[in-house]
Amino acid sequence: MYRQEEIKPYGGEGDKGALVEKMFDNIAPTYDKLNHRLSFDIDKGWRRKAIRQIAQWSPETILDIATGTGDFAILAAEMLQPRAIIGADLSEGMMDVGRKKVAERHLDGIISFQREDCLALSFDDNTFDAVTAAFGIRNFQNLDQGLAEMCRVLKPGGHLSIVELTSPVTFPMRQLFGLYSHTFLPLYGKLISKDDSAYKYLTATIEAFPQGEQMVEILRKAGFRKALFKRLTFGICTMYLGEK
Repeated sequence: MYRQEEIKPYGGEGDKGALVEKMFDNIAPTYDKLNHRLSFDIDKGWRRKAIRQIAQWSPETILDIATGTGDFAILAAEMLQPRAIIGADLSEGMMDVGRKKVAERHLDGIISFQREDCLALSFDDNTFDAVTAAFGIRNFQNLDQGLAEMCRVLKPGGHLSIVELTSPVTFPMRQLFGLYSHTFLPLYGKLISKDDSAYKYLTATIEAFPQGEQMVEILRKAGFRKALFKRLTFGICTMYLGEK
């Protein structure tokens, strides 16, 4: 078990999946506002870079795992113009926000949302041309199982593109990010979302999540070939790519 799989919100009493679902339902109304402000809108650029990595293959069907409020799915629809994108998530509260955003942009003919347990997806093998995930897989209760499911539903030759928050590894960014994530982030998150523990939990998952070469090896074991990583913005975010 990886360290992040032991970390649970709300004191850790109960099933992690249920607790994560509850947490994201609670913070859904303020999530977008906080997400963009806390990253100074840099997160939008990270998503664009991840989407550009799969643009060359012109995927027609895309599964966006841990889609949340659908930011990645919306951007992918606008940049790639695929036939269909399904955003999958445990939290109906987050997806309800996403459904409103999609309708406002008149993308509901392309993007749909579906409640899914990402450790046991309901889709058939070899269904999607691309599978994506932005800032969500570190909440998996079982990382190996979740990644194996992502690989299973991907068509042979299909592509994976993930962006995930990570801890910088070089001085002074590691120290500065530690200060920011342990002080400003949970305090501001509490003030806006009114959830005392959510942003402390998110900080803990960033620090515990396997990254870099370790994560690439995990992707390979899950069935992805040509797995690689690219650190973005001094290592605050890392992009992972793979092919089935």
